[in-house]
Amino acid sequence: MRTVFRSCRVALTVLFVAALASRASAQDAVTLAEPFKPGHTTKVEVQVKLTGKLALPSTEKGKAPQLVPVSGTSKLVYEERLLKPEDTELLKTVRAYRDVSFERTVGEAKQDAGLRPSVRRMVIIKAGAKKAPFSPDGPLTWGEIDVVRTDVFNPALVPGLLPPDPVKPGQSWKATAAAVSELTDMEKIEEGTIAVELVGFTKLNNRRLARLKISGTVRGVNEDGPNRQKLEGTAYFDLDSNLLTYLSVRGTHELLDGKAQTVGVIEGQFTMTRTPVAQMPSDLSDPSLRDLELKPNAENTLLLYDNTDLGVRFLYPRGWRIGAVQGKQVTLDHARGGGILITLEPPAKVPAPDDYLKEVTGFLTKEKAQITATEKPEQIRAEPVQLDRFSLDATFGTEKVRLEYAVLKQTDGGVTVAARLPAADTDIRSEVTRIVRSLSVTKKIEEKK
Repeated sequence: MRTVFRSCRVALTVLFVAALASRASAQDAVTLAEPFKPGHTTKVEVQVKLTGKLALPSTEKGKAPQLVPVSGTSKLVYEERLLKPEDTELLKTVRAYRDVSFERTVGEAKQDAGLRPSVRRMVIIKAGAKKAPFSPDGPLTWGEIDVVRTDVFNPALVPGLLPPDPVKPGQSWKATAAAVSELTDMEKIEEGTIAVELVGFTKLNNRRLARLKISGTVRGVNEDGPNRQKLEGTAYFDLDSNLLTYLSVRGTHELLDGKAQTVGVIEGQFTMTRTPVAQMPSDLSDPSLRDLELKPNAENTLLLYDNTDLGVRFLYPRGWRIGAVQGKQVTLDHARGGGILITLEPPAKVPAPDDYLKEVTGFLTKEKAQITATEKPEQIRAEPVQLDRFSLDATFGTEKVRLEYAVLKQTDGGVTVAARLPAADTDIRSEVTRIVRSLSVTKKIEEKK
């Protein structure tokens, strides 16, 4: 359940009050379909609560895994407008987040996350099982992406929960693979199904509602590894507005080891309410979106790394990931084999570009690398922030590599950059240049005493 679930609030419990219920004829077949067409806009509120235990591998050989408690809550409130995708295989929406909170505790470690006000408008694109958000207003941090990417995507979830044909009370059908994936966050479903049943009809505030029952168990793989999830839930479909207005799912999420044995259990509650939007919010209106780039490109999908403790800030493409952060150093790794080392230095320790080149050349000679080409230091930014770069082509045995270096110097300190890249990959080379140009020192770097 989306690692796992979303937390329930008490709203709409009046739907269960029998005094308000009225039954339609069991012989009446109804069509339950929500028109997900471009422009379709809803207000969504999602809440999650989860609690359980995880098994953490022991660092000592032969010792049993340690069970640690885990708990968490989250809340998301946003308005969402369906956009016309550039590709018929894609689903695309734009959201304006109004309230975001995320808290999680694993053992004694507490985590919290949110969204900066400047990037609370996001475009969400889904292609198959992959979902990617970006903001047309600025770069996102990985933490902000993590908050959003675990939320359900209603254009994929809702149609998959609703029946393909008219149904009568008592009839049931299987949720689609896309809907099950949204509820469970599973990338691969190996066995099991989720069934949906039309239980009957009720009436609330003069609105005709169809009540649905959701149940089933599935086993598969998500980012937690092998797991099994049992779901039980209720949904209400508004027959007058053709909208799934309420979904509440309680589930048990069993984490499995390689022998399919349970090594951790998390229980959670997910609750979502959806309401139609009578008037389009100003930040989702046509005039507001007209001048924005709503297609993902190299610029609007950049990620922001801003480490206030370390004192460094930069942008990086999504093909890169932050690796180790130790002392005054940050590493980045690329799936195609590139690596970058960023080192912060106090003002007095920032090397001159020519001295850094000599240091690098001496190290490569000591390592018996053959230097085949050298681009001497070139200044690409002047005072008050000075940025210089240089590069070398080298061969280590039979391996040919491109080595990129840079020196950034500011009043509060500086940065040295060392990148080792596949020699033939010019795209990675240009991405390193983009990262280097975005570097800045955000606090005074002190010398070690």
